Amino acid sequence: MESKTPAQSRTTMTDMVLPSETNALENLFGGELLARMDRAASIAAGRHSRRITVTASVNHVAFNLAIPLGSVVTVEAAVSRAYNTSMEVYIDVWIEDRYNGKKTKANEAIYTFVAVDETGKPTEVPELRPETDLEHIRYEGALRRKQLSLVLAGKMKPDDATELKALFTKN
Repeated sequence: MESKTPAQSRTTMTDMVLPSETNALENLFGGELLARMDRAASIAAGRHSRRITVTASVNHVAFNLAIPLGSVVTVEAAVSRAYNTSMEVYIDVWIEDRYNGKKTKANEAIYTFVAVDETGKPTEVPELRPETDLEHIRYEGALRRKQLSLVLAGKMKPDDATELKALFTKN
């Protein structure tokens, strides 16, 4: 199976915030944004694996800026690391000023997807080959994030989380 780059999975979805998608303060509902991020991440994971993909976990979400009614919102997703059957997908959310076109990063998230066959059985995915500095940073951090998630879920013993331990021990 040939490795792929994050660029090969990159997915960009742009849409406008409509009144039915906002809360009483006329900002985008968090759940609506989560759904948009899930769709973009699912497409990115599918592009990487060329398989059906299912959301395994939402590892991190940061709602840093409110997204007001009428905003132009762009969700960018790309696979940041691939394991045997799972993929970490990093998502950036941008809002665009309608008057000057300036984009501001509003939110980010990290989801994990698993590739499955037609029967729902997990299936192997290609390795990821990061190219840019940012892709390398996200790739390197992914194993620490995975280990932390496994430790918190009780699926890995803290002593076995070698990447996390390395952050706190001196050589």
